[in-house]
Amino acid sequence: MLKILLAATLVFTTNLPAAAHEEESENLVISHPWSRATAPNQKVGAVFMKIRNKTDVTDHLIGGSTPDAAKVEIHNHIKDGNVMRMRRVESVEIPANGSVELAPGGFHVMLMGLKAPLFEETVVPLTLTFKNAGDVEIEAVIEAAGARTATSAPMKMKTKDIMMKEGAMEHEGQHGQDHKTGSAK
Repeated sequence: MLKILLAATLVFTTNLPAAAHEEESENLVISHPWSRATAPNQKVGAVFMKIRNKTDVTDHLIGGSTPDAAKVEIHNHIKDGNVMRMRRVESVEIPANGSVELAPGGFHVMLMGLKAPLFEETVVPLTLTFKNAGDVEIEAVIEAAGARTATSAPMKMKTKDIMMKEGAMEHEGQHGQDHKTGSAK
């Protein structure tokens, strides 16, 4: 009887939708920060999220850092003639008592010089820097390669922990596309 109950519980709970996670500071709520799994030689990744400002003062996301990449930049897709190009921007405005969505095809946090691949169902620690709110620490959940939205519940293993567990190695080289132009190398 216990085996049937456990099996029924397992089937029921594994079919539930994954819960989104939030990171909250005194001034901001960061809803479900996520990224996509990367290829072994890929040296860049993008992080997406929704940022809600709980104050009466406009704030700006101005930068960030992570131990898992050489640098963090803020990017946006900008139309250049008939071509969409990714460009670095100085900041993303978060309106007073409002929110902004960082999503594929728009604003995002770019991880440059990844030190290792991003594996699905792991997390990347990230410190976001805001003009008024200061530093806010979050964990971005890594979704499947090619994901268009966040779907996973937060995981507790860091990318480095999975790499050690699976024996992954750090790779050198580029990912086959020039980041500034989008053209093949």
